[in-house]
Amino acid sequence: MPDLRPVLFVVGLMLAGLGATMFVPMAVDLGYGSDSWQAFGVSGFVTSLFGVVMALTSYSPKARLRARGAFLLTTLSWMSLAAFAALPLFMADVGLSLTDALFEAVSGITTTGSTVMTGLDDVNKGILLWRAILQWIGGVGIIVTAMAILPMLKIGGMQLFRMESSEMGEKILPKTGQLAAAIGGIYLVLTILCMIGYMMTGMGGFDAIAHAMTTIATGGYSTSDASLGGFMDNGADLVAITFMLAGALPFGVYLLAARGSFKP
Repeated sequence: MPDLRPVLFVVGLMLAGLGATMFVPMAVDLGYGSDSWQAFGVSGFVTSLFGVVMALTSYSPKARLRARGAFLLTTLSWMSLAAFAALPLFMADVGLSLTDALFEAVSGITTTGSTVMTGLDDVNKGILLWRAILQWIGGVGIIVTAMAILPMLKIGGMQLFRMESSEMGEKILPKTGQLAAAIGGIYLVLTILCMIGYMMTGMGGFDAIAHAMTTIATGGYSTSDASLGGFMDNGADLVAITFMLAGALPFGVYLLAARGSFKP
């Protein structure tokens, strides 16, 4: 049986990060005067506390993550993050049962894009932003986070990267931490460029941010029941097509292009 301590340690750190992220839509709801900020506040506190306690109680400087543990980490991290990500969706007054909230969270964090929510035009901004954030961090953020953490446990993050991703398997950069930082940077830059592209079509700032995150993640969540159909008059669909293709490319291609060579 694999040593579960390194697995629980990494999952705990991820949950702590997820909980901290919940305070972003909480702040948005506070700014818009929505009562759903309480759902994010409670969920963020519970998730962060659970993650910190898990990480602290399972940390061991002598623990090493083996191959079987890495497979378990892949499964457990996705399941745990989706379960806790559903908390604000369930606690907020948006008419979702626990099952529906879990479905929405799983669909978001796996960038599947299916939704059980209707009436999105009237839903609180915090909920809409949270759905977008789930797809954005699900697109590559979980993998990048794990790659940055795993060297602490004396295992190369590239192993988990190959287990989860269809990206290039070659180690383009000499250190896993550098690779994680480079991929995260590319992901962020593409998101910002996509947001600017949407705003140039006349889309509002909030809608542009939310759609940029879901576009780069190729997830498809929207802030409106009409999805991009409500923004297509000014060319938002062209921006979406461009950046969905950009987000679908292996990020190794961007790294190789930055090096001036497509030969690893």
